[in-house]
Amino acid sequence: MQNIETIYIGGAFVTPHGEERFNLFNPAKGEVIGQVRLADEQDANQAIAAAKHAFPAFARTSRAERLGWLSRMHTAIEAREDELNEAIIEEYGAPVSRARWMAKHAASVFLDMSLVLENYDFNRRVGSAEVVMQPAGVVGLITPWNSNAGFICGKLATAIAAGCTAVIKPSEMSAIQTRIVTEALHEAGLPPGVFNIVTGRGETVGATISAHPDVAKISFTGSTAVGKSILRAGAETLKRITLELGGKSPVLVLDDADLAIAIPMAIQAGFMNSGQACIAGTRILVPASRMAEAEAIAKAAVEATVVGDPRHFGTDIGPMVSQKQWDRVQRYINLGIEEGARLVAGGPGLPDGLAAGWFVRPTLFADVRNDMRIAREEIFGPVLCLISYEDEEDGIAIANDTPYGLQGYVMSTDIERANRVAGRIDAGRVQINTLTHEPKAPFGGFKQSGLGREYGTFGLDAYLEPKSLLGLHAA
Repeated sequence: MQNIETIYIGGAFVTPHGEERFNLFNPAKGEVIGQVRLADEQDANQAIAAAKHAFPAFARTSRAERLGWLSRMHTAIEAREDELNEAIIEEYGAPVSRARWMAKHAASVFLDMSLVLENYDFNRRVGSAEVVMQPAGVVGLITPWNSNAGFICGKLATAIAAGCTAVIKPSEMSAIQTRIVTEALHEAGLPPGVFNIVTGRGETVGATISAHPDVAKISFTGSTAVGKSILRAGAETLKRITLELGGKSPVLVLDDADLAIAIPMAIQAGFMNSGQACIAGTRILVPASRMAEAEAIAKAAVEATVVGDPRHFGTDIGPMVSQKQWDRVQRYINLGIEEGARLVAGGPGLPDGLAAGWFVRPTLFADVRNDMRIAREEIFGPVLCLISYEDEEDGIAIANDTPYGLQGYVMSTDIERANRVAGRIDAGRVQINTLTHEPKAPFGGFKQSGLGREYGTFGLDAYLEPKSLLGLHAA
């Protein structure tokens, strides 16, 4: 049993004012493995005050100083990779192969941002003006449970590169990961108050950060519903807000695609991170003329997907993170049946051979209409929909007929055609015949998938305010 009794404010581990204890679980067993003492509004206010106090000096630091800190933070997180990997498996239930990538990612984001910072132009000549990119101020960073360590480190890396100080509210469900990350970052030796980490509930700590007048910017990753509440709270003080929210990503399989390659890749896109991914390709759009062939391949791929113990190297899908999340996915599977979709693989209940843990049967529906709730609402579990379309125009229309627009996928043997079609998909990122990540490219969504962008120069821009100085140059 792990009992986590401290938060991190002003460069020190302190006991929270908050007294609530929150149980931590191993989702593969459904068993309590620890408790975390949660911070409250008073703790959040103290963290904000520490960040505000540290900001003036930190905002004046040089590029070289920030690069040095990013390097030390990378080294510190990298040194805890094995421990972090273990926590991701134990606390989140990520399959071992995915967990290792997630643990490495938490360190690599500091190097990724270092590369951006090395060449970033903080001073730009625009006409007769000198435009200076100035740190925005204290930033509030709110992270989700499906990649807690990676989001803490990625958002903080950008804040450090910009010269901002930070107050971080990580998911209370990921407190073991947070403890490891906090201890590592403490070893990096940044000035006190530059970053503060307060684990607490969204309705207390998150709400305080979102409304506080001394917080200049919020970066939030999570659900669209919570993102809207943060936007409303931040409106009173006109905070700069970046939101990376939900998705219902289309995988548009064009009629010239090699289905033997495209369909298994589409299944992977839908089942990534055990289906608990905002970018998951959960709507697979297939030409009606090729649906029978696609369904047969998809059925075989889904039935071959291994769900179970995340510590087994052959496991593709681990458990849902919580009983609440398992219940949510079960409701949607039953809803799909009630709506008239045809169950091709999977279905409600625990997978065969698993009597404990929050595991979901990898599920595939066919005969899905795009107006069904299982096709429109984010399920956040391993549940996929096969949707037919008549021609290219119809496929693009169905792909874009969603309130979301985070990511899309296009599968085709004609790269020029795929590129043209991708250009018409309303999404912040579109993957063409691949499943990959580019840390230099902007990431964020259209429509209700969010506001603004993260990663690369676009992500760094969002933590800075342009200031125009006139009179320094002749017109």
